[in-house]
Order: sequence, then structure tokens, then C-alpha cells
Amino acid sequence: MSVLPDLHLHYVQACQNLSQPENPFIARVLQEADKNDEISTKGITLKLAGNNHLVPVPRVTDDDLGVLVCVLGQAAFVTGLDLAYNVLTDAGAKTMATFLQENSTLRYLNLMFNDIGTSGAELIAGALRRNETLVHLRMTGNKIENQGGMLFASMLKVNSTLEKLDLGDCDVGLKCLVAIAIALTQNKSLKAINLNRPLLYSQQEETTVHIARMLRSNSSLMELHLGKHGMKNFGVERLCEALYENSSLRYLDLSCNNITCDGVKFLGELLKKNQTLEILDLNANRIEDVGAIYLSEALLTWNRSLQALSIVSNNITGKGLVALAHTMQFNMQLSHIYIWGNKFDKNTCVEFSELIETGRLQLGCTDVAPYKVDGEVFLAELSHGLAKHRYWAPPCAAVAPGAADASLEIVAVSEY
Repeated sequence: MSVLPDLHLHYVQACQNLSQPENPFIARVLQEADKNDEISTKGITLKLAGNNHLVPVPRVTDDDLGVLVCVLGQAAFVTGLDLAYNVLTDAGAKTMATFLQENSTLRYLNLMFNDIGTSGAELIAGALRRNETLVHLRMTGNKIENQGGMLFASMLKVNSTLEKLDLGDCDVGLKCLVAIAIALTQNKSLKAINLNRPLLYSQQEETTVHIARMLRSNSSLMELHLGKHGMKNFGVERLCEALYENSSLRYLDLSCNNITCDGVKFLGELLKKNQTLEILDLNANRIEDVGAIYLSEALLTWNRSLQALSIVSNNITGKGLVALAHTMQFNMQLSHIYIWGNKFDKNTCVEFSELIETGRLQLGCTDVAPYKVDGEVFLAELSHGLAKHRYWAPPCAAVAPGAADASLEIVAVSEY
């Protein structure tokens, strides 16, 4: 670690040298960082996200970033940088790419929901071909499109340091997903990837077939997000066939697809033999009671590895929900379950109320809480879930990092 500089003083001096006005938001964050007594031993993440404030703040611009990296070049103890929800463009991406090529300490970089496009993606992907320190990159919501995604796929064939890559909501397409699947047959370092909401115009599920083929040979990937892929039962069957041969994947996200009970039948058969999966997200599909019963049967007798299950908004009635509640009384490994958005009846409310009141199901591990009206039990919604902190995290430390977010609590891919 280098000698600790005064970040705020260096920032003021850099603004003067570059004739750039100070951004009061950045100045305040740097002042707070200077007061942190642990930066010399643990390193710090500068939280400059533009959406975490009750009072509006001036968001970080390309020019602001140019000044900031001048300061961070002398601050080896800054190991994380959160620039989400700002107004960075391809010019800012160029500045960041240069910084990544020269910086040897940054491990976490969050650029989600800025205005970075294809050319900016090319610069950042190019920098990561040489960078050997960055562990976690979030590009979520930047419209890098198919071409930008292809450049990240090419980077994955070379980079052996990156562990987590988030390309969700980036408008990538079929060619990008196929290229990433091919790259991950060779890459041995990536442990988590988010490919949610690509722009796919085919109904043939070619991308799912390629991803399934990759899972047969990949032995390092632990977390895979395939939400909003338009996936149907055919795609689920291909994934399940591949996962019989895969012993590394622990978190599978199939949320917001077109999966019915027939597709869940394949998942149920997989769970009877697979002892690796720990988190299964089926949020916003249509598995109904038959699908819920398939899952409950597999979890009741056969599976003892799954720890978290999300079946939010799946048109499940009391019959399927009660079956899963019954399963939890015997399967002690299943600790997190999310059920809101289904059709609760009296028996559902009673069963889940008993699970919570007896301590079998903790309130932090589900998205419902019981209450009574005139002696009758009902369930209220809690704002918990597998993806609670995927797009937003509280700016203070009042909430534990893993609270109500099983993906963070159970599968800690890295310190970030």
C-alpha cells in the first residue's frame, strides 16, 4: 500500500490544475473517505452512485471522472469504485479504460446505467485484455448493443482475472450470447455472469442451446442469470440435460421467462440428482400448482442442496404453496423461499405463518409476514427477494450486505 494521501486536498488541487469546477458530491465523498481509519488495512470502495440520495446531487460527468482518476492514481487503497446512475458517456469510458490499463489495485467497478455505448464498450473491453486486477465489473443498463457485447466475449478469451461480469439490460443480441457461450468454454476464471434481457428476435432458443452446451464443459461458473430470454420448456430441458454433467453451477436465474409446469418437470428431475444448485429463481413464470408440486416432491425426499427458491408470481394457488410449506418442515436445508404474487388461500396463510412463528422460516429469508384480523391469519408482503440489491443498495451500512438477498448471502463469489 502506498502512503495515504489526503484525497479531498488532492481533488481540490487537481480541479485547479485542470481548470475544472469541483463537483460537491465527489468532494463530500472524498472528505468522508479521508475520515475512514481502516483504509490502510482493508481498502475502500468510493460510493459515487447518482441514485442513492434523498437530496439530488450533481451526477458525475466525463470531465468529473477525468479529475477523479488523477486523484485515484495516487490512492492504491481505493479498491472499489461505484459510478452507477451517472451521466458518463463514451468519453468517460475512454478515461476509465486508460485508468484500468495503468491502475493495479482496483478490484470492483460499477458503471451500471450510464450512457456508455458500443465504442465505450470497445475501449473498456480492450483495457481488460491487459488488466490483471479487476475482479467484478457491472455494465448493466449501458446500451453497448450486440457489437459491444461481442467485444466483451472476445475479452473473456484472454482475461484470466475477472470473476463477475454483469451485462444485463445492455441490448446485446443473439450473436453476442453465442460468442459469450463459446468464450466460456475456454475461460476458467469467470464465476458469475448476468445476461438478463437480451434483444432476441428468434423463437428457436438457439442461445439457450449454446449456453447449455457451454455448461457441459465449463467447470468454473457458479452463478448464471438468464432472465427475460423468452425461454420456453424446450430451453429448460436443454439446460437440465447439461446440468446433469455440471458440478459447479450454484445459482440459476430463469426469472421472467415462459416456463410452465412441463418445463419445471425437467427441473424437478434434475434436482433429484443434482447436489450442487443452491439457488433457483423461477420468478415471473407460469409453473402453477403442478409445477410447484414437482418441485416440492424433489425437495421433500431427494434434494438436500437447494437453499433458496423463488416462485414469485407463478399463478400458484393454495394447493401448490401448501405442498412447498410441507416440504420445508422436512427439508431443513431449504432456508429461503419467496412466494408473493401467487394466490393465497386460508391454508397457505396458516402454513407459512406457522413456519415463521416456529422459527423454521426467518422473516429475512422470505417475502411474506403474517398478521391477524379478527383472529384470521393473512400474509403481508415484505420487500425482500433474491434480487433486492441487484439494482439498488442502501447508501449506509444500516442493512447487512446479505440481508434479504440470498444471492449475496449464500453465494459469495468474491468479496465484491
